[in-house]
Amino acid sequence: MKIRSLFAAANVGFMFLLLVSGEARAAELKVLSALATRTVMADVGPMFERATGHKLAVTFVTLGEAVKRVQGGETFDVVIMPAMPGFLKGSAAAADNVTVIARSGIGVAVRKGAARPDISSPEALRGALLAAKSITYANPAGGGAAGIHFAKVLDRLGIANEMKSKTVFHSRADETGILVANGEAEIGVNQIQVLMPVAGIEIIGPLPGDLQDNIVFSAAIMTGTNNAEASKALVAFLRTPEAAAVMKSKGMEPATP
Repeated sequence: MKIRSLFAAANVGFMFLLLVSGEARAAELKVLSALATRTVMADVGPMFERATGHKLAVTFVTLGEAVKRVQGGETFDVVIMPAMPGFLKGSAAAADNVTVIARSGIGVAVRKGAARPDISSPEALRGALLAAKSITYANPAGGGAAGIHFAKVLDRLGIANEMKSKTVFHSRADETGILVANGEAEIGVNQIQVLMPVAGIEIIGPLPGDLQDNIVFSAAIMTGTNNAEASKALVAFLRTPEAAAVMKSKGMEPATP
């Protein structure tokens, strides 16, 4: 099994080198990426640029904003998002040009040094949320995957109405941890890799049991790109062992080659 994994990783690296060698000129790729990938791309982007000579112009937005921009006609070379089928409407990207790159779980955080509520089961999480004076998560209206999922969790727990008056909504992924660190919310819920870099908070665990959601992130090469080979090289690089190591260190689970 270990030999097979090493062979698969080596094959990904070989394919990446083929793509790089096939691109004679340096390109600037216009990339639209989820806010939740910011910390990963902050490291992986420069690694890709050094390895290939290509440049990345990355815009980070929520899923809802990304759908509006792409379906509104704005052009990009590569889009990195969860819920990728939404971008395939109108042939913005061909289905065979979509590659899974990573998965992300949703975690629960409190202010550093605060009491750590029991969230080990759905029933325990329900009690912790009802006991909290305030909670925060991304407004589902903004289209963020974690916010949409957690709103469904509250419905499943039967406490959606009870939580409305003590929910502090926000519109950007990185605000969850900041609001908790500042004491503006007692409990924060968001993707683990978004919470990890925020100072002043502690992640007390993932959503328990079947309340958890593994959010799948994919990279899509968009129809009409003028930088097809460079775009392929970027997607291939996101599947290399080097990129996978960064993803794991940031709290994401890289896709298996």
